Amino acid sequence: MNDVEKLADAEAGGPEAFAEHQPLGAARPGRSSRETRTNLLKVSFPPAFREGAHNAVTTCLRVQPSEKVTLITDRSCLTIAASIATELENLGCSWHGYVLEEVAPRPLAGMPVEVLEDMESSEVSIFAVEVQPNELSSRMQMTDVVNRRRMRHAHMVNITPEIMTQGMRADFVAIDKLSQAVLDKVRKASYVRATTPAGTDIHAEMNPAYRWFKTSGIISTEKWGNLPGGECFTAPEEVNGVFVVDGVVGDFLCKTYGLLIDQPLTIHIEGNRVVRATSPNKKLEQDFWAYTHTDENSDRVGEFAIGTNIGVHAVIGNILQDEKFPGVHIAFGDPYGAHTGAKWKSSTHIDVVGLRFNIWLGNAEGEEQIMRDGEFLIQG
Repeated sequence: MNDVEKLADAEAGGPEAFAEHQPLGAARPGRSSRETRTNLLKVSFPPAFREGAHNAVTTCLRVQPSEKVTLITDRSCLTIAASIATELENLGCSWHGYVLEEVAPRPLAGMPVEVLEDMESSEVSIFAVEVQPNELSSRMQMTDVVNRRRMRHAHMVNITPEIMTQGMRADFVAIDKLSQAVLDKVRKASYVRATTPAGTDIHAEMNPAYRWFKTSGIISTEKWGNLPGGECFTAPEEVNGVFVVDGVVGDFLCKTYGLLIDQPLTIHIEGNRVVRATSPNKKLEQDFWAYTHTDENSDRVGEFAIGTNIGVHAVIGNILQDEKFPGVHIAFGDPYGAHTGAKWKSSTHIDVVGLRFNIWLGNAEGEEQIMRDGEFLIQG
């Protein structure tokens, strides 16, 4: 039993605290008979997960009883997936669940074919998995299907019990309203300027040909989104300056290094490229430099984003939630060109998060401050 399962049993009072469910496929006439190797409906989970799972299925993805869902998880996130599976079952939709370790070796060399094939007949997909090093290409295979088929997709990478009981319980309707207000303003900006008390001072030029998106937690066919949601993002034309990461770094480095407030990573950016990265933690410095020099565009700023999840009040050391923390985060590597319109690509993508931002939006008509010391000055 892994740590997540132990936590679930401890919080929920053990498997006996939950009602027995019928196996997947046996509940209603006409549903598919394919079953998960692990029956997610028989996996116990803490009652505290229910609100976040309901938010994911009903508020964020708006799954309909007539639709089919592909639910992808792994052993580390089994109890979280079980809470989501229960919501899907209660809704009455058709769904198939996959535990990755039961269909392919980890780390994944590619997304298992049977998972990709199942997605071809689904309107919705959910990915609740603790990622391992060098698995980004497998996730890109999955999102290629999502993008091509215009699926509603919830990307819950490295989801944890803490996030299920924090960020996933946010008021995503309110977050969506704020995100739309931010989106309306940034789409008119030709540049964004941002500073922090820790020393961040960046200037980001926008490209009018690159599209801004909101991923507020309300997921549509226009753009799949992370859950918990809450951000507006684009690919910038060019970023210059210094970005001090006193929050977290992304991908698998996040789990390794956690919160960086005491050992920040300082990134110097010129012409949209990393030119220097320093930290009191030399191993972090080396690992970040190696990651951002994987291919010819790994050191290039591919994403510029403003976090809008006002239900998140502190960083916790998990990029899935922390990148939604109100403020600025940027990412080096792939620019999500299928959505933003950027023409270049990278095999990597790593986010970096800072704290207590001041943000100004500017264009030919002047400059407007939309955030002061981490607090929005606009309302949804």
